[in-house]
Amino acid sequence: MRKLFAVMLCLFVGNVWADTTTRYVVKFQDHVGGSQVTTVRSDGTIHVTMSYLDNGRGPDIKEQYKIAPDGGFLSYKVTGKSTFGAPVSESFTRKGNAVEWVSSADKGKLTIADPAAYVPVESSFETLAVVARAVNKQPNKKLKGVPGGEIGIERLAEMKLTRNGQTVPVVLYALTGVTTQPGFVWLTDDAEQRFFAFTFAWFQVIETGWEDQAAALTARQAQAETEWLNRLQTRLSHEFSGPVLFRNVRVFDSKEAKLTEPADVYVDAGKIAAIYKGSSTPRGAAAVIDGSGKVLSPALFDMHTHESVWNLVLQVAAGVTTSRDMGNEVGEMRRIRREVDGRHIIGPRIIPSGFIEGDSEFASRTGLVVKSLQEAKEAVDFYAQHGYRQIKIYNSFRPEWVQETAAYAHERGLRVSGHIPAFMRAEEAVRAGYDEIQHINQVLLNFFVTPKTDTRTLARFYLIAEETYKLDLDSKRVTDFIDLLKTRGTVIDTTLTAFEGMLNQKQGELNPSFAAAAPNVPVALQRQWRTNSMNVTDKNVDRYRASYAKLLEFTNRMYKAGIPFVAGTDDIAGFTLHRELELYVKAGIPAGEALRIATWNGAKYTGTSDRLGSIEVGKSADVMLLDGDPTQDISAVRRARLVMKEGVAYYPAEVFEAIGVKRFADPPAIELSAPAAAN
Repeated sequence: MRKLFAVMLCLFVGNVWADTTTRYVVKFQDHVGGSQVTTVRSDGTIHVTMSYLDNGRGPDIKEQYKIAPDGGFLSYKVTGKSTFGAPVSESFTRKGNAVEWVSSADKGKLTIADPAAYVPVESSFETLAVVARAVNKQPNKKLKGVPGGEIGIERLAEMKLTRNGQTVPVVLYALTGVTTQPGFVWLTDDAEQRFFAFTFAWFQVIETGWEDQAAALTARQAQAETEWLNRLQTRLSHEFSGPVLFRNVRVFDSKEAKLTEPADVYVDAGKIAAIYKGSSTPRGAAAVIDGSGKVLSPALFDMHTHESVWNLVLQVAAGVTTSRDMGNEVGEMRRIRREVDGRHIIGPRIIPSGFIEGDSEFASRTGLVVKSLQEAKEAVDFYAQHGYRQIKIYNSFRPEWVQETAAYAHERGLRVSGHIPAFMRAEEAVRAGYDEIQHINQVLLNFFVTPKTDTRTLARFYLIAEETYKLDLDSKRVTDFIDLLKTRGTVIDTTLTAFEGMLNQKQGELNPSFAAAAPNVPVALQRQWRTNSMNVTDKNVDRYRASYAKLLEFTNRMYKAGIPFVAGTDDIAGFTLHRELELYVKAGIPAGEALRIATWNGAKYTGTSDRLGSIEVGKSADVMLLDGDPTQDISAVRRARLVMKEGVAYYPAEVFEAIGVKRFADPPAIELSAPAAAN
């Protein structure tokens, strides 16, 4: 038995008689942003260091762990700092069937039955390989997670990579049951199953020396994901052989932010075909949906996303059929839009914004990075020629380029928005030509920055946390700034949810933005929502929370002044947008107005109000059927029974459950007078 144990251990930790080290490069597009180093010690202990920096932030951690005979962790420890600077400290131990853990999210003890695997809350990419190998060992490819849930695995693709006469076969695996989307990881296709790469459109972690293979791995992974998502699209989309009648629904009039009297709404050929008074005589409907006591609302716009293919699935489940992407790798954006528009994968239509960043050590590599005003203008031309209608300027963009770049973009018919570049104030950006500002912190930094404040760093978050509660909202500098925003018609994309957790949540507490959704998602994601990457402590939490309350109050002041808003998230799809609307209401905006912002304003500021944003004859049938009255209780947006995009129906209950989320509402009863068309 001991000999067998030793053989099994070797399979997972490599050569136990000598230290072995494997190095990995962390890349953001073509820019090296950090590294991961994995060392297997002679006693079987694995040491991992991981550090990278992008957009002025990034984690810096050290791990140490050993592997149990079943492939999971025997012990695990990680220390360091998180992406936004909070301390990282997590540990796990296993003695027989008794396990114990302490993390920033929680602590606990369990007695487990073999086999099982602990899933760390904060970890390196190496732990993906550990969990994948452990699940792979199981005959049914299923493994209990600790502290809960069940993890599955699928083998999706194989490749043989060659370099300098050396060939390495690698396999793409997908872990399921951990979050709302699969976790993808490339392992070597041998007995060791060593971690080889983690790839995403503009972000790769890959074994040193094989960097030139990252693009090929990313492309093959994208193909495998598309094939998977195409199967979901086929299974989860519902089309009908003729008109669909929503009978006796109250329609949300997004222009007036109120409900109509009961109406009968016909949808045909992807359009709103007719609207009659309620209880009219049904004629020619292939499907009749009883909407008594329900509300038919235009589908939602999420106006601040950075889309990925799995995020898109959550969007539709949450009632979002239009997404404004605020920064993405250009090729990936083209690919995703092509797949969505061709109805190969589930997703909202995507309206992209062109991301333009200045080159610096703090630069975000999400879009185009420029080194001069001329390159900035060339970036504007690039986006205009690719059908973009808005640019987003970012932190490292030079302040002295803003006015001329904005004027040039306006000449090309593009709106101008973004963060406020470092060493510039929001007031200056608005006067220089900004049409819109992303994030409430970027607005309020106006009152706290000096010409020497470097907001390319975490200062743009901690300065808001430490100073906002002291701001006198009745002071002349505040009222003058609000007047400027009003006079210029500057649109504000607040993303209040992005700061609710940052400024309110101590470690171990549930992020209030996700409290309503947490019981329905996988355990590992629930635990992630109990961590805060910002360093909120007993010493600073009161003033940080007071600062957040002031953010809401400032939002209220802007609303009362008539400053236009859009509803965006910059976080996990669906759940975050619902909370954003709840926070608008908490800030004093009437519920009906909050829903108007997420529907009519979305269409207005994406230039699509001729076909989207309201329920009118001839417009696209982008609607959602809600339980409850969202003009009285905005949380009704969480209870969509049906979501329709261009006449194709999706039942959120089915979509959520397909990605491991418990349903929030049941599908509606549908009376068919003719068979549903094949998908």
